[in-house]
Amino acid sequence: MGVVSKVSIEERKKIIEVNNLKKHFKVGRKEILKAVDGINFHINEGETLGIVGESGCGKSTLGRTIIRLYDATHGSVYFKGKRISGKIPKKETEYLNRNIQMIFQDPYASLNPRMTVKDIIAEGDDIHEYGKNKNNRLKKVYDLLETVGLNMSHANRYPHEFSGGQRQRIGIARALAVNPQFVIADEPISALDVSMQAQVINLMQELQEERGLAYLFIAHDLSMVKHISHRVGVMYLGNMVELASVNEIYENPMHPYTQILMSSVPIPDPKIEKGRERIIIEGDLPSPISPPSGCAFRTRCPKAMEICSEVKPKWLEVKDNHWTACHLYYNE
Repeated sequence: MGVVSKVSIEERKKIIEVNNLKKHFKVGRKEILKAVDGINFHINEGETLGIVGESGCGKSTLGRTIIRLYDATHGSVYFKGKRISGKIPKKETEYLNRNIQMIFQDPYASLNPRMTVKDIIAEGDDIHEYGKNKNNRLKKVYDLLETVGLNMSHANRYPHEFSGGQRQRIGIARALAVNPQFVIADEPISALDVSMQAQVINLMQELQEERGLAYLFIAHDLSMVKHISHRVGVMYLGNMVELASVNEIYENPMHPYTQILMSSVPIPDPKIEKGRERIIIEGDLPSPISPPSGCAFRTRCPKAMEICSEVKPKWLEVKDNHWTACHLYYNE
C-alpha cells in the first residue's frame, strides 16, 4: 500500500464498519451464551483501534466474528463499503482472505509444527497461487523474515526451534505475506515476556507506518493499548460500554467501568501516583448465559440507579467522537 499519507486519522476513509454485531452460542438445549451482543464501531485506514476488557468479555470472539472464523448471529460487517458478513460470492471471499488477516494470541499453537517457517509464511501465497515461481516465492519469504527482524537462515527451521517472541514474528510475517490492508491482532503479546512485548509492538507500529495497515488490537494490558492505539473501545460482558480517542478515554473516562479500569493504570510519576485513588471493582463477572437485566454492569457498578436494572442503556455520542452506553449521560 505504500507509506500512509499525512491526512489525520479522523479524515481517512473507513476500512471496517461494524453495525449491531452479535455472536451467540448455543450451550445447552435452551441456554444461549451472548459472547458479543450488539456492538457498533468503525476503523479508518491506517488506524489502530484497541479493544480492552476483562477476560471473558467477548474481545476475541468479536475479532473472530469480524474475520468470519465465526458466523455472525446478527448484524453486519463492512470492509471498504462492501458487506462481508453472511453469505458472499467465492471471489469476494478470496479478496477478503487476502486483505484481512489475523495474528493469534498463542505463538506456540498458531503455527503448524510439521511445516518449515518457509512453508508457513508462503502458505497464503500458495493458496492464492502467487507462489508458482519458486525463486520469487523464496525471495519473498526472505524479505518477510528480514522485515520482522529474522534472517534467511531461519527459513528451513521448524517452529519448535524458536522462542515465543520469534514465533510471534513468524506469525506476523505470515499475516503480511498476502499484503493485507487490515489486521486483527488478538492479544499478540500476552504470551511473551516484557522485553519481547515491546519489540513486537514496535514492529507492528513500524509496519503500520510503512504499509498503511489498519489494526484491531485486542488486549487487556492497558498500558500497551495506550501506547499503540489511536482510539480505544471498552467491552464488558459482550457489550461495548465506551469508545473514544486514546487520550480522551485515559484522561476523561465516562463510563463507571472504564473509570475503574483506568484507575488501575500506573502513572510514571511517584507524586501523582501516591495521591491517586484506585477504585476497586466489587463482585464477580456475571455469566454471559444469564446476564443481568438492563445494564450488564449494574450488579458491580458503584453508581447504579433504579433505571439501570430496567432499561438497557443506549449507545450514544455524549461528546464529539466520545461514545458510551450509560444512563448517567441521558434522560429517557
